[in-house]
Amino acid sequence: MTERIAKFMARSGVCSRREAEELIKQKRVTVNGETVETPAFNVEGDEKILLDGEKLPQVQHTRVWLYHKPTGLITTHKDTQNRATVFDNLPAGMPRVISVGRLDLNSEGLLLLTNDGELARTLELPQNGWSRRYKVRVYGKVSKNKLAELEKGVEIEGVRYGAVKVELESQNGANSWLQVTLNEGKNREIRKLMKYIGLEVARLIRLSYGPFQLGSLKKGEVKEVPQKVLKEQLGDKFKL
Repeated sequence: MTERIAKFMARSGVCSRREAEELIKQKRVTVNGETVETPAFNVEGDEKILLDGEKLPQVQHTRVWLYHKPTGLITTHKDTQNRATVFDNLPAGMPRVISVGRLDLNSEGLLLLTNDGELARTLELPQNGWSRRYKVRVYGKVSKNKLAELEKGVEIEGVRYGAVKVELESQNGANSWLQVTLNEGKNREIRKLMKYIGLEVARLIRLSYGPFQLGSLKKGEVKEVPQKVLKEQLGDKFKL
């Protein structure tokens, strides 16, 4: 059975499928000594596939970890400004992993990690219907009418944001805690939405991503999802 080479590279855990497609366009991938010219190239998996002259990691069974990302780390493998990254701060012994989506520098909470780049890309897609739930501390006057406006979806600077559910948990003067649930997860979406309704985000914590929960995981701690649980949650949908 053959598959697109970019997908095969993603399953090896070396990169995401999107990144693999870029590497192929840069002519950095060879199969049996020949440079691959297009991401549409198919492989069976037993070929000699090299990236920058190095053999790809062996494709292993899909694994997923829960990670409590602290603030102060960026979610990228390489940073041109040499800032601390999530992947530089994972416990020793972790294999090379890819994040499912991102949390920005000043955000914290649940980040899913996987050794399967194809799975990471799939889990990020809004059409999967997986909601992301956050606890958000904001500064400013909370208007229930404006919160209701977000539940209908809004457009900000030409970008359309889908419906977002926002619940007011507590309020103390100008400081409030909100619970925000969304399905899309666009870049800095919550911060932009809060600014749109006149609120400043002081703290942002992701509590859940689909069926996976932050729970009592401590900052910086990593916990692997048992294979049994992984198959229960993803098996039918993602053919693990």
